[in-house]
Amino acid sequence: MVKVAMGDGVRINVETEGREDGPPLVFSNSLATNFSMWDVQAKEAVGLGFRVIRYDQRGHGASDAPDGDYTLPRLAQDVIDLLDALGIETASFCGLSMGGMTGMHLGKRHPRRFTRIALANTAAAMPGREIWDGRIKSAAENGMAAIADGTIERWFTPAFRAEHPERVAPVRAMILATDPKGYGGCCAAIRDMDERDQLGLIDAPVLVIVGASDPSTPPQRGQYVVERIPGARKAVIESAHLSNIEQPEAFNRLLFGFLTGERA
Repeated sequence: MVKVAMGDGVRINVETEGREDGPPLVFSNSLATNFSMWDVQAKEAVGLGFRVIRYDQRGHGASDAPDGDYTLPRLAQDVIDLLDALGIETASFCGLSMGGMTGMHLGKRHPRRFTRIALANTAAAMPGREIWDGRIKSAAENGMAAIADGTIERWFTPAFRAEHPERVAPVRAMILATDPKGYGGCCAAIRDMDERDQLGLIDAPVLVIVGASDPSTPPQRGQYVVERIPGARKAVIESAHLSNIEQPEAFNRLLFGFLTGERA
């Protein structure tokens, strides 16, 4: 792992794995997690010959957590700055939730840099400003423990939480370890972003993965994205929000089938 300085001086934690000459694949984490949320996917990607680039979104994991509100354009620019620092001209991209929002912005603003884009459990806009302001306030005043239980309930189905506590526990630990400043900064980016009017600018092949029981980004929000990106494909997984952790086999089958296949 290394830290790379972005254009604004913020240092982003990044890890690269796999063949140096393999096709680059970037994984982008969700709110209140870090790049270890992609452990299962990274392992398979390395086995398939990819050069895997995992990073902690600013304010998360071992990346810096500057004060103030962040923006989606800045989160997206972090990816471009990382690719430039690593000498990577083009890459595939997979992001979940906030990572997927980052991917939408990258797809429209930097179309020549991304060969394929997977958008999982995400949305082009997240209405309800008061909800995000409330989460920012709660984390700032009471710490991440104040939002951990509610987050876990949204992220995993009741059956999964009951049957796989050993897989839920590391996610809870990620939430608790997130800097409240970084969490709040990224909440502001999600609160303020709206990609709806420009989804049609995305020209890369796109896969949209939807969780059938996802309360955070419900299926209709994924459907909206599919209908507005030319040629986008949709796949539904029987999961809540963190589909890559709740149903890793199904997620990997869809993701790597898409990344190694032909454009639909």
